[in-house]
Amino acid sequence: MTGGGALVHDESNTSGEEGPVSQMSSSEIRSPRREAAEAAHGVPGWLIALFAVASGMTVANLYYAQPLLSELRGVFHISEATAGLLITLTQVGYVIGMIFLVPLGDRLEKRSLITALLTVTTLALVAAGLATGFPMLLIASLISGATSVVAQILVPFAASLAPDHARGRVVGRVMSGLLTGILLSRTLSSLVSSVAGWRVVYLGSAVLMALLGVALRLALPQHAPTTSVPYRHVLRSTAALVRTHPALVRRGLYQAAMFGAFSAFWTTVSYVLTGPHFRYSAVGVGVFALVGAAGAAVAPFAGHWADRGLTRRMTGAAFGLAAVAFAIAGFGQHSVVLIGLAAVALDMAVQTSLILGQHTVYQLDPLARARLNSAFIAIFFIGGALGSQLGSIAYRSGGWSAVSMFGAALPVLGLLYWLTEHRTGAKRSA
Repeated sequence: MTGGGALVHDESNTSGEEGPVSQMSSSEIRSPRREAAEAAHGVPGWLIALFAVASGMTVANLYYAQPLLSELRGVFHISEATAGLLITLTQVGYVIGMIFLVPLGDRLEKRSLITALLTVTTLALVAAGLATGFPMLLIASLISGATSVVAQILVPFAASLAPDHARGRVVGRVMSGLLTGILLSRTLSSLVSSVAGWRVVYLGSAVLMALLGVALRLALPQHAPTTSVPYRHVLRSTAALVRTHPALVRRGLYQAAMFGAFSAFWTTVSYVLTGPHFRYSAVGVGVFALVGAAGAAVAPFAGHWADRGLTRRMTGAAFGLAAVAFAIAGFGQHSVVLIGLAAVALDMAVQTSLILGQHTVYQLDPLARARLNSAFIAIFFIGGALGSQLGSIAYRSGGWSAVSMFGAALPVLGLLYWLTEHRTGAKRSA
């Protein structure tokens, strides 16, 4: 570690009585406002911002291709469903990374693990940018998707540094960066592609990942592993967590329904906007994606609701809002204003559900947050992968109306499952 202001934290200290920031450089000047903020959150503001930016930059790799699907169809001479496979395989890669790589966040020193993963991500993105055929692009995207799980190592990392009373707010702020990265990735991808071509989207991201790897290596605090058991036992313990924590499975299935709807919407909306009614360019699709980014503003509020114990109530509200969003999108398929309103409502609903779910999951076992997060994200990303592919099939079969009905059905199913909490007693844990 460089510098004298390193943070060394063992996650086994979960009392919350003393902030996890152990020491700071004596030469650092801290304003009263900054000291008050750190006292409230237990983590320096600059470190929260770094976590947020890094999470957003890495997770953006999963979504750069969404506004490019129409262009890639022409370049590689493929169908809409085949083009949608690019999004699906990237998300499948993310699930693989969640299952096999994120649990290492409890087994290895996190800073070194993050550096190694970002190195592989950089190489995979270079391969994607130089792809000579669609299969090569698929394989490179699968690998970059798997190693972009750095974002899901950083989020529980931030949660472990935060005191109990402010964990929801800290996670909410980091997640606002992650979710903003998801949404702005489409705009950035569209703009870069229109100016320099789709290959530069991937090559440019490779440069960003290399720079991010260096920045995180220099700035992140050291963080001791929370277990020393062999890797195979770590994987087994992850599966055991799924069996022993019903709230983990429930929250994962909740988010699978929400993320499936989210993926179906954003995978197919580019077809609508570039179609004969709107005739948007790739830049136009990217600008439209900025509308959805407004939904990221709900993330800090969701963290506050979690800290206040409103998790169950606001989860039900999020399901209802997502269903309404697809109803608006279906009725307003010829109005970009209504589709934009639906995008904002859907993103707010998905983000609220995600942050509430993570807050619940992180409290189940403080010594296994990386493994808990691994299982949680893997469960709901399976829903996202299915949503992308089934959404593409629905659009090919019945157009935007079919996508709207499919998308609305998912949060409705989630809402029906949510109603069973009273009968199963899950209300206590979820």
